[in-house]
Amino acid sequence: MPRPPLPDEHDGADTIPAPRPVFHAEQALLGALLLEPHRLGEITGIAAGSFSTAVHSALFAAISTLPAPNPAEHAKNTTWLDQVLVSANQQVRGLTASYLHTLIQVCPWPRHAPAYARMVEAEHARRRLRTAAEHLVQTVHDASLPDPVQAVFAEADTLTAVVDDIAARFPPRAGVLPRTPVPTPAPAPGFTEAIEEEQVLLATAAACPQDIESVGWLVPDDFTHPLHAGLWQCLAALARRQEPVDPVTILWEAQQRGLPDHGTEPGEVLRLLAEPAVSLGHWAERTLRRSLLATADHTGRRIQAYADDPATTPFQLVVGTRRALADLGTTRTRWQHATGRPPAQQPRPTPSTRAGPPTTTAARPARTPR
Repeated sequence: MPRPPLPDEHDGADTIPAPRPVFHAEQALLGALLLEPHRLGEITGIAAGSFSTAVHSALFAAISTLPAPNPAEHAKNTTWLDQVLVSANQQVRGLTASYLHTLIQVCPWPRHAPAYARMVEAEHARRRLRTAAEHLVQTVHDASLPDPVQAVFAEADTLTAVVDDIAARFPPRAGVLPRTPVPTPAPAPGFTEAIEEEQVLLATAAACPQDIESVGWLVPDDFTHPLHAGLWQCLAALARRQEPVDPVTILWEAQQRGLPDHGTEPGEVLRLLAEPAVSLGHWAERTLRRSLLATADHTGRRIQAYADDPATTPFQLVVGTRRALADLGTTRTRWQHATGRPPAQQPRPTPSTRAGPPTTTAARPARTPR
């Protein structure tokens, strides 16, 4: 079988990234369909938009829309291939007949077209998921939004709809988790402001311990600074046990729990707890809001990391994404409880249109001679 043309190793091609495996799967699929157009009927789960390049998308669109040729006539002439070329060139420029013949040459087995299509479908799922995760992260950092929390919820719903659609095509397998290392959470935006607000929150709680129960939706993980998280645990514990609460009793409780740490002096803790504000609920809600946005950012970056790892299978993408979204969902539930705004009963965003019914396994043709 002729080898596909390779670039000369001295023409500067070493600066061009090598095509990913899916590029070769797309070539093999298109070659199979150009050689044996009737195999289009065996392909489900993909559309023109499933391909990674505009040229391949245009070719698949042309193959899908043109009437299939008579097999006997197709074996004798290139009439149908010429029609495909003309149709595809209406969408992209520079496509030549030689590339169509290259696609035919690099296809190992036309009867494996369903398997090639399954590979294309899997990689398209990866790109869709990554794009949705990117939108989530971008929304977190969009300072122009009037209500970033609700915008983040909308993007999270869109991401959920995407992963649900992918799960219909690639049902997750029990216990199949991504092996990709989870990225380290990025520093919270406005770190200095967050530290100051957390200090005000702790001082207000120390002055009004009777109000701590009303903000029970706030948890230590919502705090930016580990010391603040520990002090909040101390405050909550004292209030729960109905023991006296003031800066000194909090400091003593902190000592029993191994705090303060990080080189913090006891006097500094006392000063931190001595400047209360008016509304504990206000400062608690601001802390939770910042925590929610940070969780959404980490969720999006975590899903991006899964999608960027070529070793992550579609099944692992589904499981890993759902776990990441579950963490965001937990914080979202606490936010809705804190603000008294239950989730709106709205249908999930419709994912991109897919071709054909959901697929679960790739076809396995019988081994027959070419």
